[in-house]
Amino acid sequence: MGFIAFLKTQFIVHLLIGFVFVVSGLIINFIQLCTLVLWPLNKQLYRRVNCRLAYSLWSQLVMLLEWWSGTECTLFSDEATVKTFGKEHVIIILNHNFEIDFLCGWTMTERFGVLGSSKVLAKRELLYVPLIGWTWYFLEIVFCKRKWEEDRDTVIEGLKRLSDYPEYMWFLLYCEGTRFTETKHRISMEVAESKGLPKLKYHLLPRTKGFTTAVQCLRGTVSAVYDVTLNFRGNKNPSLLGILYGKKYEADMCVRRFPLEDIPQDEKEAANWLHKLYQEKDALQEMYNQEGIFPGKKFKPPRRPWTLLNFLFWATVLLSPLFTFGFGVFASGSPLLILAFLGLVGAEFSFIAYLFGVNSYPVWTWKLTAMEFSIDSEEEWFSDQREQMIDVCLWPWQHFSLSPTAMMLLFKWDLQFQSSVMLTNI
Repeated sequence: MGFIAFLKTQFIVHLLIGFVFVVSGLIINFIQLCTLVLWPLNKQLYRRVNCRLAYSLWSQLVMLLEWWSGTECTLFSDEATVKTFGKEHVIIILNHNFEIDFLCGWTMTERFGVLGSSKVLAKRELLYVPLIGWTWYFLEIVFCKRKWEEDRDTVIEGLKRLSDYPEYMWFLLYCEGTRFTETKHRISMEVAESKGLPKLKYHLLPRTKGFTTAVQCLRGTVSAVYDVTLNFRGNKNPSLLGILYGKKYEADMCVRRFPLEDIPQDEKEAANWLHKLYQEKDALQEMYNQEGIFPGKKFKPPRRPWTLLNFLFWATVLLSPLFTFGFGVFASGSPLLILAFLGLVGAEFSFIAYLFGVNSYPVWTWKLTAMEFSIDSEEEWFSDQREQMIDVCLWPWQHFSLSPTAMMLLFKWDLQFQSSVMLTNI
């Protein structure tokens, strides 16, 4: 293992990266708050400023994917479609099978200059999450409770408000509504059977209401729908923590462009169009699993230096005073100051863990078999009924239950350090 690769596995390095992201994010959120005075004076200037502020935050995550882990993203499409990237308002339909699928989408928006203005239909709970939700609020992201009776007016109003957006906008829709799992897939296909809809092998049944509403409200603003089907070479299932550890993945994305005028205006017909689209996406995934490649011409848009330069700027601005302060604390020899400083470091890591859902950081792990491990989502994780080895990562704030036999096994199995374990999201 080289020195750089070794650094990428070190907890203190991860902590410093998280510190830069969190503190820079709070600074950006404060600046965004100050820009609210621009709204009544010049709404379009407000929007342009906030697009660039959001870029300064989101590009730090893209930097981790592109420069830190070196993950490669390859497009499969046609030249005519690629030439339109970053030059029109579009709706993006992306399959939701992976933890970092949004990050692969972001890296494409960055390479075509629309990262700061990218939009999404997000769960309302995310509005209250610091940094992420707050930044989205200033970007006029549409939030919903996923209850159409309550969301209808809010979603329609939010979408129509984007009709005069000054920057080219990519509006992301996860039509499946949630990330793919075997349990969710089984339930989804039961619903499909009850409704007489064709079953899907690699996707959940799409929820049509958000799509048809977005198409209806943004017609005249949006030029096309981009259907993006994502998969990873080597049957990999990447995670955010894997990216943080510098693990390199190879993502392939099949992109198809559908002009908006080709999508029916009638709501029922548009819903049927979406169901047909997901049948085609399923066929694309089947082809990829069999042949390891998507149809179309291969494109590798070059990564740009701005994400790296942006992170280096924030790291220089924030880490220099942090190191000076920390050195002064330890040089003082005051136990009270040192404990307070370490307490702040611990609080910062807890906040980062909460922010990204990292409730299973790879510190000390035990090897247990699926037959001896019991959690709420056991059926979801081990639906194939085969005995598997899993990594159980213990943190004080992580709650799960172990069977008595499993508890006994904790004393029988060798404790081992796993510095390369992936995020498990238990």
